[in-house]
Amino acid sequence: GGRPDLPKADARLIEQQCRDLLAGVRSALESGASEHLDGPAWEPVRAVLTAMSRERAQHGYTPKETALVVFSLKGPLFAILRRELPKDGQVLADETWAATELIDDLGLFTIESYVSARQEVILRQQEEMLELSTPVVKLWDGILALPLIGTLDSNRAQVVMESLLQKVVETGSEVAIIDITGVPTVDTLVAQHLLKTVTAARLMGTDCIISGIRPQIAQTIVYLGVDLKDVITKSSLADAFQIALQRLDLAIVKRRQAGQVPGTGRAATSMVMKPVQG
Repeated sequence: GGRPDLPKADARLIEQQCRDLLAGVRSALESGASEHLDGPAWEPVRAVLTAMSRERAQHGYTPKETALVVFSLKGPLFAILRRELPKDGQVLADETWAATELIDDLGLFTIESYVSARQEVILRQQEEMLELSTPVVKLWDGILALPLIGTLDSNRAQVVMESLLQKVVETGSEVAIIDITGVPTVDTLVAQHLLKTVTAARLMGTDCIISGIRPQIAQTIVYLGVDLKDVITKSSLADAFQIALQRLDLAIVKRRQAGQVPGTGRAATSMVMKPVQG
């Protein structure tokens, strides 16, 4: 099962694992252990197969390529049996069958180890993707934004809540905007997840504003009978940001600067944030 794209260091590691596998099988058989892999004599063999399966799962090998390392031992082993055993057909058949069962067991154990390792990789990648898909950004001092894109299921909703609450603790923000512009549909389950997140944030002292309420989503929420009367909702993130600024007694104002905007003849201006005068 050679792979030309495998780094040389990893190729040497797998070659050493194959040597360790053969040494472990030989040691177990010479100790008089049975062919069942559950026994303590086979622990070194199980350890080698587990490590090898994990390495190959992480490097993108298929289950077939991984198990081929074990099943490829059949040819050389049968040749040794034919050469070393007496010319007794029954003895050769019995030993060949025992060797076949042993290698099959080793191969099955390898595949099981590979599947387990691959599942760990998939779960870790899913967790990383969930974290990346729920970024909490700071719009201004005291204002957070959580833009959601894609389907909001139970697992992701939990990550959303944890990410937002963690950021609230870190920044002490008073307002959080949950933008659902990128959420394709809002059903009862999604609405419940949003309400739970809003409630949890409120318990932490942070008010939430839900933005991105499109006409079809508004109709769906009404049709489902979801109660959002205690939650501020806006159609756009810009509108929600404006409300958040008002909550903090802030306003965006234009400030005239010296000079003109090149090529326009208009006076240069900039946008600044100022406290609202009482």
